[in-house]
Amino acid sequence: MWLYYFQLGLRSLRRNPALTALMVLTLAVGVAASVATLTVLHVMGGDPMPHKSARLFVPLLDNGPLQGYTPGGDPRQRDRQLSYRDASNLLRGGQGERRTAIIGVAAAVAPARPDLAPFAAYGVAPTSDFFAMFEAPFRHGQGWSPADDAAGADVVVLSAALAEKLYGTANPVGQRLSIMGFAYQVSGVLAPWQVVPRFHRIVGGRGAFGEEEDFFIPFASMVRHQSEHYGSTNCNGPPTPGYQGLLDSECTWIQFWFESAPGGRAALQAYLDNYADEQRRLGRLPRHAPNRLYNVMEWLEFLKVVGNDNRLSAWLAFGFLLLCLVNAIGLLLAKFSVRAAEVGIRRALGASRREIFRQFLVETGVVGLAGGALGLLLAFGALALIARQSKELTVVAHMDWAMLAATFALAVAAAVLAGLLPTWRACQVTPALQLKSQ
Repeated sequence: MWLYYFQLGLRSLRRNPALTALMVLTLAVGVAASVATLTVLHVMGGDPMPHKSARLFVPLLDNGPLQGYTPGGDPRQRDRQLSYRDASNLLRGGQGERRTAIIGVAAAVAPARPDLAPFAAYGVAPTSDFFAMFEAPFRHGQGWSPADDAAGADVVVLSAALAEKLYGTANPVGQRLSIMGFAYQVSGVLAPWQVVPRFHRIVGGRGAFGEEEDFFIPFASMVRHQSEHYGSTNCNGPPTPGYQGLLDSECTWIQFWFESAPGGRAALQAYLDNYADEQRRLGRLPRHAPNRLYNVMEWLEFLKVVGNDNRLSAWLAFGFLLLCLVNAIGLLLAKFSVRAAEVGIRRALGASRREIFRQFLVETGVVGLAGGALGLLLAFGALALIARQSKELTVVAHMDWAMLAATFALAVAAAVLAGLLPTWRACQVTPALQLKSQ
């Protein structure tokens, strides 16, 4: 019977193609606007590592002075990075399954090829745990070892794009490359690695939706060479001059991540609190502010990666969809009202109100499917226009299978919702009155 109603719906839509096209277009425009906006919001606010994001934590310690401090203030006003002293101590503490400090690096790369001039590249200096912690995919070779961390070895992992630029399709593992004027040996090459958002390097990096890093060198190697870092630095006062002065200061300029065992958050929090108490006995951390741990999703919320403006845009898009639904309701009322005679005859021949209701509801569902198909095409077009605005928007303006299914579900649900009132009105037709008028 449902198939029969579906066939009736198709025939009905062909009777008045202009009105049908107007209904489908109205629904498609509303669906496309809401789905395109929702897709961008879905990608921006998605969990980049759903299987382990609850076990990755950013620790924050407030090492600022008492002057100007208001207890219980907004935690977002606090520093979002650690000092070198705290980062080094947490690395040596050995807590969690893995741990890494991360510093941004802007460096001059001097290729061995005579046809390539030196150029600037941007990377990070983490520890060896970084690659396993964030599951970076390797195309060639591997990362460096903890022994390389301890020695501050001059080894480097290249991104796929930089390796292709320097060596083409050849495997460059074992080659030497001049970075910042020092000879680094290539230990590995990553496969293309697009994490959305790039949660591990938002503060001081290329942003949550920026391009991937060009290269990775050991944290200790960068410090050993006293290389200038790339990123934000927050100091409560001028540090002692020189690189060692920066290392000894309370300036915050290093990102830090822990990976805990399942259920290990409480142990990490206890360790962080004990560490802060120990540092206070040494005369540091005078504010006695709460020590905080943020997992991946909490960190994205803390940094407001998806801002209120993005959420407002989504609500406005759904408001536009509601306006389109109101228009669709009016068109369906007009369409069904001219079929009162048909409904009266069917009722006189024995069709129940329930059967009439099913028939017209299936017909609105057919409109929804057509509107979903057209809305999907319009949504792809809207996302393509969004992606052309900037490289960052290119990362978020793409539709996955979940949003693809949601497009059709939203279109059919919207059409059925719009058809409830017109369908109910059609079911109220009195057969006797319609037969007398014929």
